[in-house]
Amino acid sequence: MDRGHRCALPGAVVFYGGLVLWLVARVQLGKSFSMRARATRLVTTGVYSRIRNPIYVAGQVMFLGAALFVPSWIPLVVVAVTVPMQVVRARKEALVLHEAFGEEYEAYRRRTWF
Repeated sequence: MDRGHRCALPGAVVFYGGLVLWLVARVQLGKSFSMRARATRLVTTGVYSRIRNPIYVAGQVMFLGAALFVPSWIPLVVVAVTVPMQVVRARKEALVLHEAFGEEYEAYRRRTWF
């Protein structure tokens, strides 16, 4: 049995789990979603009560699922390239949110992951 068949089901489960997380996070973020960091409101409920950047996390989970599902090294390269990019984006967003919400954002940061 080749790698693709052996990992297809786990890869699909991981991928679709990430997709569900991405969709839920996107809906919960609502009108606060933007491609560039901006501070319209601080979303701290739902999945955002546990993870500050669930859309970024979900995207990486989907890429990891694809890496298990697709018998290719390309999804692993995508993960290796995009993880540092997402960390940089998260840091930029954190600066914008800190500037806009101050201690409220810092308290939120302390009780959440990434």
